[in-house]
Amino acid sequence: MTAPLHPDPVTDGIRCLVMRGGTSKGAYFLSSDLPTETAARDGLLLRIMGSPDPRQIDGIGGAHPLTSKVAVVSPSADERADVDYLFLQVAVDKAEVTDRQNCGNILAGIGPFAVERGLVAAGSETTSVRIRLVNSDSYAVATFATPGGRVRYDGGLAIDGVPGTAAPITLEFADTAGSATGALLPTGHVTDTVATAAGDIQVTCVDNGMPSVLIAASDLGVAGTEEPADLEADEALAARLAEIRLAAAGLMGMGDVSAATVPKLVLLSPPRHGGVVGTRSFLPVRCHTSIGVLGALTVAAGVRIPGSVGHDLADLPGAGEPMPIEHPTGHLDVTAEITETGGELTTASSSVLRTARKLLDGVVHPRP
Repeated sequence: MTAPLHPDPVTDGIRCLVMRGGTSKGAYFLSSDLPTETAARDGLLLRIMGSPDPRQIDGIGGAHPLTSKVAVVSPSADERADVDYLFLQVAVDKAEVTDRQNCGNILAGIGPFAVERGLVAAGSETTSVRIRLVNSDSYAVATFATPGGRVRYDGGLAIDGVPGTAAPITLEFADTAGSATGALLPTGHVTDTVATAAGDIQVTCVDNGMPSVLIAASDLGVAGTEEPADLEADEALAARLAEIRLAAAGLMGMGDVSAATVPKLVLLSPPRHGGVVGTRSFLPVRCHTSIGVLGALTVAAGVRIPGSVGHDLADLPGAGEPMPIEHPTGHLDVTAEITETGGELTTASSSVLRTARKLLDGVVHPRP
């Protein structure tokens, strides 16, 4: 059968691979399969995912920010990368698609996707894919098993927040400091004081791949060990967090973020299960059931800085050792090393071990 000269996305469908990446799930597309114009692309993705609708019943979204994500991948013209990866967060209950943040969990599936789509040739045993994170113009290298030239998804690595085990994927990062703000410490200070109606709060604003505001949970009258649903149900806490986020974003030079998903807010508490520090991360309203990869890298970098919010709460390991960041469903092992260059703090290296699994490969038919 001859392919139509002008494929219609509703009638003919769009090639799509649905994959779990880390503790998130998303739809992965080749850039060439989507409209080049941003508004047309975003409108199509809203229809594909089923937004705006709290159930996303007429699309493939999972009715939660962690499962309403999109990766757009293309060959890279950058000599330092094999592929470009654009992350898009598709809102669930409103008609909004944003590229203002990265996603390190969805990143875990980019290397395998690049091999699946023939953008990168697989090695006989393992493959490393150099990835440019378009959202922040930073870089990562994903290394994973490809025995016999095919991506291996099954394996023995368990990650908290995901049932079962899968094959490990190593992600090594470069140039993550200041991903969206230009500096590891966007305000130029280790700590800042933010005024709220209920009193001043000390915060550390840090950006090691994910602009974040670190807050001691005890300063907000919570333990930081509560279940995410219980924290979400605390209306007084939500109101205060919203105040802090808007004020901190102004200090970080991010402008009006009332309609944005960044910066994230992370409540910190002493570790309880042998990790470095306890976390409750907000997205920015929903409380993460675990923690994002880049969010964990940012927390790890932040608590390593003497005098920061969280430094005295943390049980820090030696240089180069894994840093288990505790979250509601377990922990996430990362590394983050801080260095000083020209009087400015930055990250020397960051890495994490993740898994990914191909769930569905086919065509998706958006609503008209």
